[in-house]
Amino acid sequence: MAGTRLELDTITCGATLSACEKGGQWEKTFQIFEDMVEYQMECNTITCSSTISACEKAGEWPKALQLFAAMLLSKVEADTIAFNAVISACEKAGQW
Repeated sequence: MAGTRLELDTITCGATLSACEKGGQWEKTFQIFEDMVEYQMECNTITCSSTISACEKAGEWPKALQLFAAMLLSKVEADTIAFNAVISACEKAGQW
C-alpha cells in the first residue's frame, strides 16, 4: 500500500466526519466540515447531519443551530438526524 493516496471527496469526508462524531471529537468534526466548505467541496445531508450531531453531543447548541440554518439556506435536504440533533441541542441548553 505504499504510495497509495486517498482522494478527498464528499464520501471520504462524510465517513471521517461520522467517525469523529461517534468518537466524541466535535471540534475535529467541525474543523473538517469547515475545511470542506473552504475547499468548496459538496456538503450533503450526511456531512451536515454528522457535524450537527457532533455539536449537539458536545453541548454546542449555537454551532448546531448555525449549521442547521446554513444547511437549509444551501438547500441541502435536512433529515431526521439533523432535525433531532438541533432540537436536542437547543433543549439541553434550555434554548427553546
